[in-house]
Amino acid sequence: MLSLRRKKRWSDLNAVEAGLAPQGRGVPRLHRQPVWRAAGRLNDLPRWSGSAAALGFLALTISYGIVLGGYGREVSDALLSASGFGVETVKISGQRETNDFQILEALEIHQGGSLALFDAEGARKRLTDLAWVESASVMKLYPGTLKVNLEERMPFALWQRGDVVSIINEDGDVITDDVDGRYANLLLVVNHGAQRRAGEIIKALDKFPELRPRVRAAFLVSGRRWDLMLENGITVRLPEDKVVTALADLVDMDAENGLLTRDIVAVDLRLGDRVVVRLSEDAAKQRHDPKGRRERLVKLERRT
Repeated sequence: MLSLRRKKRWSDLNAVEAGLAPQGRGVPRLHRQPVWRAAGRLNDLPRWSGSAAALGFLALTISYGIVLGGYGREVSDALLSASGFGVETVKISGQRETNDFQILEALEIHQGGSLALFDAEGARKRLTDLAWVESASVMKLYPGTLKVNLEERMPFALWQRGDVVSIINEDGDVITDDVDGRYANLLLVVNHGAQRRAGEIIKALDKFPELRPRVRAAFLVSGRRWDLMLENGITVRLPEDKVVTALADLVDMDAENGLLTRDIVAVDLRLGDRVVVRLSEDAAKQRHDPKGRRERLVKLERRT
C-alpha cells in the first residue's frame, strides 16, 4: 500500500508540472536542430567560396582605402583607359598661329587618362586663355578620339609704344607681344592711340597698291594725323584731312618724275596748294644753295 501511494504521488507531481509548463513550448523544441547540424551545411558550399569571400573582403578593403585617400578618380581613369576608352588620338583643326605643344599643354591629357572622365569644358576654357585663340570647341569621339577646333584671332598690324612691339587685331586689341619675322609684312603703327586708329591709315593705303608695300611704319602725331616712313627712309607727312587725296598726289608725282626715288629725306603734304620736299645734305650741297636751305617748294594743283 505504501508503495502504491508513493507511486501515485510521483504521477501527481508530474501532472502538476505538466500543467504549469508553458503551452506550445514542447513542440518547437522537438523540431529545433542542434548547432552542429546547422554548421554542417557549410559542407554543401562550393570549395571556392572561401577564396571568393576572402577576395571580396580584400576588394572592399582596398576600395575603402582608395576612396578614403582621394584616389578614386585616378583609379577609375586607369581602369577605363585599360578597358579601351583611353585618349589615343587628338585631332586639331583651325590652328594657324598656335602650335601643337601649346594646345596639348592646355588640354592637360595625362598618361593613362580615359576619354570618359576627360573634362572637355575645362579644356575648352584653358584653350581660350591662349593668346591667339578667340574661341574653341572640344568634342569626345568614342572610344578614344578627342576633336579640337580653334578659331584664332586675325593679326592686323604691329603696334609700338616705347620699346614694346605687339601684334594687334583690327579692333586694336593686343594679341601677343611675341613678334617674329613672320609678321614683317604687317604695317607698324607707332605711339599711343595708334592701335585704335590703325584701320583708317591701312584702309587709305590699300587704295594704292603701288605705294602700300613701300610703307614700313605710320606714326600718329599728336593724335591727329599720320607721318609715313617708307622703306628707303623717306618721311611722308600727311595732312589731318583728305588723306586719300594727298596719297593720290604723291603717287602721281612719283609716277611722273620718280619723286620717291630721289635723294630726299621728307615730303610734306600738309599744305593745301603745295608740296614741300626736304633734300638730303648731299643733295643740298650739290645744288650749291647759297643760303644753305634744304627745302624746295613745288607748286601743285591739289585734287578736289
